[in-house]
Amino acid sequence: MKSFLSLWLLFAVTSALAQTAEPIPLWPEGAPGARGNTPKDVPTLTPYLPEPGYATGAAIVICPGGGYARLADHEGSHYARWLNELGIAGFVLKYRLGSDGYRHPAMLADTARAVRWVRAHAAEYHLDPQRVGIMGSSAGGHLASTLLTHFDQGNPNAADPVERQSSRPDLGILCYPVIVLTGPYAHRGSRDNLLGLDAAEEAALALSNDRNVTSDTPPCFLWHTVEDRAVPPENSLAFARALRQAGVPFELHLFERGPHGMGLGSREWDPTRRHPWTVACAAWLKQRGFAR
Repeated sequence: MKSFLSLWLLFAVTSALAQTAEPIPLWPEGAPGARGNTPKDVPTLTPYLPEPGYATGAAIVICPGGGYARLADHEGSHYARWLNELGIAGFVLKYRLGSDGYRHPAMLADTARAVRWVRAHAAEYHLDPQRVGIMGSSAGGHLASTLLTHFDQGNPNAADPVERQSSRPDLGILCYPVIVLTGPYAHRGSRDNLLGLDAAEEAALALSNDRNVTSDTPPCFLWHTVEDRAVPPENSLAFARALRQAGVPFELHLFERGPHGMGLGSREWDPTRRHPWTVACAAWLKQRGFAR
């Protein structure tokens, strides 16, 4: 009975906390380099907000995975609802895709704009602009790691107030991320959709983000499974090694079992099937002042 009551309360709290808004275009006048004005050409953010009395004031932009060909909802809205349980606002990013004809740096531009947008609207959402993180899975993890290593401080002279904001996340969460785009551990589909089939090896090396870590890279939480055959764990290990060498704080969890693309533990929304990484990550987020 006690177990059933605990589960019922978890479902009730999850349902009550997640306040979802409509998707918000990141560029109301159209994204730079847009190929049209259909939904696939319009990057958006969808806010998921915890109850005001429960919110910590922290926010995380979420980049779903999908090989730069699609966007996996269980790595987007599910993560946002889980973050709401921790008192964190989640902003799910719909970024432009290689399957729709886009190539780097369109995806990076969308992600940088998302972090800037959250900071520019922090007062509206009762957020702390100094506690804005980024999170991504698989190819979304590659995109998150790209921003973690390719951010800028914004343009203080920009007419657009959003563009005056820094795009540097305050922390990163990388879930079974694509990191390397060359060699035996690369995910070829993500590389081809991001850079094109005829991309030079130099372009792939430049976006193998373990090569781009510096001492200014934000603190990171990474997790992977040994059984992941789509994106081998050597990707997370390479990024963790680079963080270690640069003196950047990080936490790495390598689990023995589990296929690629697990999300929170199940592709369905099921709080009873949470993977242990969620417990470790929640503790890490609390330690860093993001979570309750």
